[in-house]
Amino acid sequence: MAGFSLDDLDAIVAARAGASPEQSWTAKLLASGTRRVAKKFGEEAVEAVIAATAGDRAELRKEAADVLFHLLVLLRAEGVALGDVMSELESRTAQSGLAEKAQRPDA
Repeated sequence: MAGFSLDDLDAIVAARAGASPEQSWTAKLLASGTRRVAKKFGEEAVEAVIAATAGDRAELRKEAADVLFHLLVLLRAEGVALGDVMSELESRTAQSGLAEKAQRPDA
């Protein structure tokens, strides 16, 4: 399989976002507003958790794909660039997750 990336998926989401809501699920979802997009993302996340706790790896793979897709739609709905999220992740690799959590005021 060729190297399909989150950037590739983000480009597809962007292209579909500009389509007619009658022709594109992505455009239709975005037209329904952030609340609906967030709800759909949450539903997909719960389905992924259910698949994982059931030990159903094939279903988890499918639901994880839905989670990633709907996360990108949610980011687009809120005007958050994937690149900004990736930069945030990159900045967090400078230290361990435990060290980062220990520095939080609510830790």
